[in-house]
Amino acid sequence: MGVKAAAPALLVLVAGLTAACSPIKTLNALSPKGGISVIHDIAYGEGASRVLDVYAPADRKPGRPVVVFFYGGNWDSGKRADYAFVGAALARRGYVTAIPDYRLYPEVRYPAFLEDSAAAVRWARDHAAQYGGDPNRIVLMGHSAGAYNAAMLAVDRRWLATVDMDPRQDVKAVVGLAGPYDFLPLKAQRFKDIFGPEDQRPITQPINHVDGQAPPMWLATDLGDKAVDPGNTSRLAARIRKAGGTVEEHYYARLSHALMVGVIGSPLHFLSSVFRDATAFIDARAARP
Repeated sequence: MGVKAAAPALLVLVAGLTAACSPIKTLNALSPKGGISVIHDIAYGEGASRVLDVYAPADRKPGRPVVVFFYGGNWDSGKRADYAFVGAALARRGYVTAIPDYRLYPEVRYPAFLEDSAAAVRWARDHAAQYGGDPNRIVLMGHSAGAYNAAMLAVDRRWLATVDMDPRQDVKAVVGLAGPYDFLPLKAQRFKDIFGPEDQRPITQPINHVDGQAPPMWLATDLGDKAVDPGNTSRLAARIRKAGGTVEEHYYARLSHALMVGVIGSPLHFLSSVFRDATAFIDARAARP
């Protein structure tokens, strides 16, 4: 599809994402498919929700970084198929990319989605070479609730420990897009149900696990985000920096909560430098030893 032919669809797409309408089908349809291979419906554990898709460069050249991407959806919605545009863009950039589903509320509550996320990362490490990836170049990435999942695996070592991994040794970098990392007190009843009794909620917050030992983090948000307070990004970055850890924080304008992940898709790269900035960080932090 040429630029002129695609323009009307892009205008509709941008308008929809800016309004948080998420016209995912259009974005996925417009995303280039050439140069990558996609393997669907791979089980990483038991149950219908513990399934992932792998997007890989078609040439299967060995030793590539491996990105595990966690989607958002308030821990109660979302599906991996909706984020094919993310997998395609990252694979075309040269990364082996796994996008897992994970159990959601009301089927489960905290910390089940973190346990599933850890299991997916372990699967990615164990099977990386099969798709051209390097098991020693693992990167965690997520948007919104998925950024929370990625950050928690990095700062709270309990979760990767359940699959015999340690983020300090086994994860090269973390990329968080518009993530909630410090969001107490809870107001919505749904979130109160998800995160349990009030006296136990502090341990559910990534900011309360920062010790300066986590892998380097790249945290980004839109300054006008109406869904997740941009202060989540600034507060977590400040805490990491104070503890002596490595973090980059980036603030973008004129996007939206949805567009922070939408611009990862190839058709929307022109809107922002988010993709270019994030992948530059991945390349630097997940470089060959």
